[in-house]
Amino acid sequence: MRGNIYLYILVMAGVTYLIRLIPLIFMRKEIRNVYLKSFLYYVPYVTLAVMTFPAILSATANLWSALAGFGTALILAYRGGSLFKVSIIACLAVYIFELMVWG
Repeated sequence: MRGNIYLYILVMAGVTYLIRLIPLIFMRKEIRNVYLKSFLYYVPYVTLAVMTFPAILSATANLWSALAGFGTALILAYRGGSLFKVSIIACLAVYIFELMVWG
C-alpha cells in the first residue's frame, strides 16, 4: 500500500474530529429521554468489557486457566474486592491452576 502517509493521517484526524463534533452540533439541549440517558450511561462500561474480555481469554497458555482466573476475579469483584486485590488473586489463581493441571 503506497501513498502519502500525511494524507492518511489527515483523513484519520478529520474522521476522528467529525465523530466528536457531530453530537455537539446536533444535540444542544439536555437529553431528557430516560432510555437514551440510561443507554449512554452504560456505553463506557460495555466498551471496556468488550475490549477486555477477549484479551483475558488469550492472555494465558490455556483457555481453562484463563477461565479460572476470570472466574476468580468475577467472584472477588462481585464481593467488593479492591482492584489491586482482585487482579493479584486472579493472577495467582491462573498461576496455581497452570501449575496444578499442566505443571
